[in-house]
Amino acid sequence: MDCGVITSKTVLLLLSLAFWAAAAGLTYVGAYVINTYRSYDSFLQDKYALLPAVIILAIAVVMFIIGLIGWCSTFRESRLGLGLFLAIILIIFIAEVSAFVLGFVYREKVKADVQVTMRSVFEKYDGKSEESTIMDYLQEQLHCCGVKNYSDWTTTQWFNATGNNSVPLSCCMQEMNCTGRLDQPQELYTRGCADELESGLQSVISYAMLVILGFAIVKFFGMLSVCVLTCRREDSGYQPLYSGVFA
Repeated sequence: MDCGVITSKTVLLLLSLAFWAAAAGLTYVGAYVINTYRSYDSFLQDKYALLPAVIILAIAVVMFIIGLIGWCSTFRESRLGLGLFLAIILIIFIAEVSAFVLGFVYREKVKADVQVTMRSVFEKYDGKSEESTIMDYLQEQLHCCGVKNYSDWTTTQWFNATGNNSVPLSCCMQEMNCTGRLDQPQELYTRGCADELESGLQSVISYAMLVILGFAIVKFFGMLSVCVLTCRREDSGYQPLYSGVFA
């Protein structure tokens, strides 16, 4: 075998191993994105924002099998197997590019989506409903208060109904000795939840996009290696040491 064939086989074998490692990595990324969105799904109207994560998980499901096909086909230099491997890589490459584009689109839509839906949930706060529990959880986890800042609570029906000039205790930096009263602002979170949520969701999407882009680049070089290996084999008449079912 010449240097080009050896290099191509090495790349493809490493790519097969990368498929197995990527299966675990993509599963983690996809699950993390979905879990993050589910934590704040009441603030997101556009459920298609989960589409990039769903695509990532779908790719991860078949990743181990694809790695096995690639390993066996490369080791045996099966023309049919390598052709199948190339087709699979091409399909995944297209899916990853699509996920990358969708991630970019929805990353830009997050800000408008969060602003509208958060305001709707915020105005329905009564301290008892499911929406109220979600709002309290959001403020506690993100260390924020209100949509823009804690003064937003003064315009809500809940604030007027209680009449004690205070915000929910979830706005307190420390629960001990904090009553949520507006005349003690030093005890309250000052940043609004909209900015915190937007920043968090955009960071998650950006991370997922970076991972997708990295794997897409690897797939591109893998497709080139398959082409080199099959073309060199046909041109040189080289016969592999092992013959397989797909040879």
